[in-house]
Amino acid sequence: MTVTVDRPLPASQQRPARRPRRTRLTLYWIARHSLAITLAIIFLAPFFFLFLTAVMTDDEALSGSLWPSRWAWSNFADVFGSDMWLWIRNTFMYAALATIFMLISSVPVAYAMARFRFRGRKLSFVLVITMMMLPPQVTVVPMYIVWSRFGLTGTLWPVILPLLFTDAFSIFLLRQFLITIPKDYADAARVDGCGEFRTMFRIILPMARPAIGAVALFQFFYAWNDYYGPLVYASQDPGSWTLAIGLASFRAQHHVEWNLTMAATVVTVVPVIVVFFLAQRVFIQGVTLTGVKG
Repeated sequence: MTVTVDRPLPASQQRPARRPRRTRLTLYWIARHSLAITLAIIFLAPFFFLFLTAVMTDDEALSGSLWPSRWAWSNFADVFGSDMWLWIRNTFMYAALATIFMLISSVPVAYAMARFRFRGRKLSFVLVITMMMLPPQVTVVPMYIVWSRFGLTGTLWPVILPLLFTDAFSIFLLRQFLITIPKDYADAARVDGCGEFRTMFRIILPMARPAIGAVALFQFFYAWNDYYGPLVYASQDPGSWTLAIGLASFRAQHHVEWNLTMAATVVTVVPVIVVFFLAQRVFIQGVTLTGVKG
């Protein structure tokens, strides 16, 4: 009787083992989101280039090297050896006060335009939209004359104090959100004896927190990155410079030292990125819920 023994096939003739389920799901997810991944890489590539150049040496920054051979963290120490802390302080003061003043002045106006019925209501809304379309360069000369007569040129107050008199873009966004809140909430509060101010602060505004957070972030980012306003009013006083003006001056002083310039740019960009990621849920919710209902 002959006994047949099955011998294993050579490795070249064996059937490939099935990939694990997790690997197949990962490949399927990558294929499904390939466009989003490509766009994310395109968006993030400049930030990686910015950071890698910021930690290069002088010679590597001027060469075609894409990866630093030695991480020069001392570049950030050199950046803060200049007036960087002064610029950060001025920029934070400008952004914080401008955001607070905008909320104090714009929220009541937006609430009145959204909830009250009065003669000229539509005309007021048209004026708000008109102010949104009016470029600031049109009014810069008369406004500069006004602030110079008050002796405030050379400081940041000419770009901060106007926010006490509302902001057209913030009023528009807040008004569009507030008109989407059902009137039943305000009517129920009035039936319970709440006045108009108490109804606004205790009932309506807590429901409008996403929109308020969105306009606050818009204003904070605008003030943090603003170059034109501080350049017009505060450029003659280095003690009032913001990061935008200071970065331009720093680049002029170190025009061939790209590693130091990129390090200063990283210091300027990082606070904005941190604030956005900490408040992105409120920001995105406020933007998506703010409609265009008239």
